[in-house]
Amino acid sequence: MKLLRQFLVIIAISFLGEVLHEFLPLPVPASIYGLVLMLVFLMTGTLRLESVRDAGKFLIEIMPVMFIPAGVGLVTAWGELQSVLVPVLVITVVSTVAVMAVSGRVTQSVIRHDKKRRNEVTKQ
Repeated sequence: MKLLRQFLVIIAISFLGEVLHEFLPLPVPASIYGLVLMLVFLMTGTLRLESVRDAGKFLIEIMPVMFIPAGVGLVTAWGELQSVLVPVLVITVVSTVAVMAVSGRVTQSVIRHDKKRRNEVTKQ
């Protein structure tokens, strides 16, 4: 029952993202609105992490299964994909490296900021 309640919380926040997507005239996907809302709710304490932790862990564990439909789509579209394979591969590699670099830099920055904050707290 606890897991079901946590899924319902995640689904409700995702639904709010869909609503925002419908009403705001910005070219932002509804899933991004939902993620931002989840972040805001968690950061402000409106939503406690314990309220979604188990469902979130479960979703992360089954994430590889979610790539199966995309893989099947690539296989079924192979005929159309062959003619543009090189540009698609270049775009994929470049965007993957860019995302990894930016994610690494942001993570390093957050860790440094957290260490600095902890050192300041321990000095007081």
